[in-house]
Amino acid sequence: MNCKQFNTIPLEEVLLSLGHLPTKQNEKEAWYLNPFASEHQASFKLDKLQNLWFLHSEGIGGDNTDFLMKYLNASVSEVLSWAEKQNFSSFHQQEKLLTFPKTIQKNEYQITGIHDLQNQNLKNYLQERGLSEAVYHYIKEVHFTIGDKNLYAIGFENQSGGFELRNSFYKGSLLSKDISVMHLGDQSVKKRNAVVFEGFMDALSLIEMKRFFSGDIIVMNSTALLSRTKEQLKNYSEVYMFLDNDNTGLKCKSEILQSFPHALDCSGIYSEHKDLNEYLAHKIKAEKSTGAEHPYENLQESREKNEQQESENKQGFKRKR
Repeated sequence: MNCKQFNTIPLEEVLLSLGHLPTKQNEKEAWYLNPFASEHQASFKLDKLQNLWFLHSEGIGGDNTDFLMKYLNASVSEVLSWAEKQNFSSFHQQEKLLTFPKTIQKNEYQITGIHDLQNQNLKNYLQERGLSEAVYHYIKEVHFTIGDKNLYAIGFENQSGGFELRNSFYKGSLLSKDISVMHLGDQSVKKRNAVVFEGFMDALSLIEMKRFFSGDIIVMNSTALLSRTKEQLKNYSEVYMFLDNDNTGLKCKSEILQSFPHALDCSGIYSEHKDLNEYLAHKIKAEKSTGAEHPYENLQESREKNEQQESENKQGFKRKR
């Protein structure tokens, strides 16, 4: 698939596959709540005839490729790779391809079940991402319907009760978009330190690598929620940033540092990779290829060596301005 082919796919189908439904529509246009941030009045307009979008609240717009590059914080090649896996006009559930209806009513889109992780396909997906049972406690298995299709994914809850959803073929969200705050360690002790991530897979990677971490983990869930993230960071005297090694991550880091000059950039730990999860998965695969019997333990030992090189009172995170 190339950009020209991808841009011919109805954007409303792309939005549907990501869990976004119009608040109102007619034959020529459809209006959505901002897919990149939380809002109460729809400002995202889809021109159905031209298959182009425009976000009035931010003054930006474009075609399918432009939308996905912003939505996924990805390059053109990454967007096309993602698109090829979606099988648009269908949805991959288990081993079947399920056809989406062209239109769908809002009351047909709902969560049907939330429980602890049980599905083996989802467990296999986490394993591919370098994540073990150590992270199961922090996620849910979410079952939901779109029309008459029964779907499921890993769910990560945010502060507004919404969920970020992931499986091998799907990246989306349900209900309200918001940041997530996780409190780890002894809850009787007031936390002064916060670790910031763009996505929850990276946050789970930290838990996998540093299983006795104590403090708060803040997940933006969308870089469009940076202002809300900064508001949350006012509660902490120590801030550690594990943001992506791309232009968007650099921009977020710069803006956080403007408001919190004491914040520490930890991206040097995974400088050769896009994000912490990619680093973790690569590390585990490399150690398995060398015959290491306990890749997670070896990874923890590697992290502990890095920590010894850092400031004794900064919990072992590298500083990089």
